[in-house]
This record gives sequence, structure tokens and C-alpha cells, in this order.
Amino acid sequence: MGMKKFGPPRGGTHKVLLTVGLVGLTVAALGAAVATFTSTTNVAQSTSSGTVEFAPISTNGAGQRLSVAATDVAPGDTIQRAVTLTNTGTIDMLPGTVNLTTTASTSSLLDTGANGLTITVDRCSVAWTESAFPYTYTCGGTTTSVLASRPVIGAGIALSGLTTTAGTPNYLRVTLGLPNAADNTYQNQSSVIDYVFAGTQRAGTNR
Repeated sequence: MGMKKFGPPRGGTHKVLLTVGLVGLTVAALGAAVATFTSTTNVAQSTSSGTVEFAPISTNGAGQRLSVAATDVAPGDTIQRAVTLTNTGTIDMLPGTVNLTTTASTSSLLDTGANGLTITVDRCSVAWTESAFPYTYTCGGTTTSVLASRPVIGAGIALSGLTTTAGTPNYLRVTLGLPNAADNTYQNQSSVIDYVFAGTQRAGTNR
């Protein structure tokens, strides 16, 4: 009796090929599923910084007399000079931060002596009324003290009662005085006083 040979049923090969074809279709379908919709939009925003800047005070003119010299000063004399301090920038200054530093580029007993020059600063609510040289000033509005009498030389001297709003002027009168107590050693002395006003911008805020 001969032996029967067993093998795959007829049509088995076709079933395998069909299955492979189905797998291929499934992979193709998954590849198509990763596509997405997209969109973009844009805008341009302009940003600019402001300024904090004092107007120059060195030019001799009405309301700006600090550059005018004084000579033949004797004990008991006073020297009055107007100065208009204005923040011409676009950003307000922080209230209470304006200060004055004074130095002597030419120094003598007038700025170093115990009975040397003193300085006082006052503010008028309107422009000072000025007399002819030697200058004196009267206030047609309200006068407030900005700096009480003290030695002329100092660093970072706080100035009170100033307006720190941008564009608003402060009409000041600076008065130097030589005390009556200045003795003969103060004769024939010469000093040059340099003034530097400084201020700080307002605190940061939401813009």
C-alpha cells in the first residue's frame, strides 16, 4: 500500500496572499491618518522708550543765572541767582529723588573754611521777578523752601518740594552767603562752584 502525501489544501496559497494584501491596506490607511490642518497669523507691535532729561541751565538768561559770577563779596553779603529746573523728557521723575551735588573746580577758603559760603534754595510757584544786576528776586506766588541753609559744598543733597512731572518747570532761587563770622583770612579768596542736579525716573508701571 503506497503512502499518501499530505500538503496544504488546495487554495491555501491564495488565502495567504489575500491576508498579506489586507495588511498592506491597513498600513496605508494608518499613514493617511497623521495629516493635520494648519494655520498661522501675525501682528507687529511698535515699542519705544521715553526720556528723562533736565533742560540745560548753563546759558545766562532770564531764569537761568547760576553761571553769573559774583565779585568783591564781603562778610554778610548774599548772592542770589535764579535757575529754572525742568524735566524736558517724556517720563516723570520719582518724587523726592532730585538732588544737588556741588563741587569746587577752583577751591579756596571760601568753600573749605568753617565760616565759608553757605547755600539756600527756595522755589516760587511762578517765575521769579528779577531786579537788575546785582540780582535780587521776589515771588509773585507761593514761596517754599527747597534746601535750608548749609555749607555750599556737598554730594547728593536732597531737594524737597520739587515738581517731578515731565514738562513742568521748577522756578528756583539759589542764594549763597558769606557769614559775618568770616575773618580777615577770607580776604582775596576765589572759588568756582559747580552745580549738578540729578533725578531718577518714576517707578516702573504697566504700559
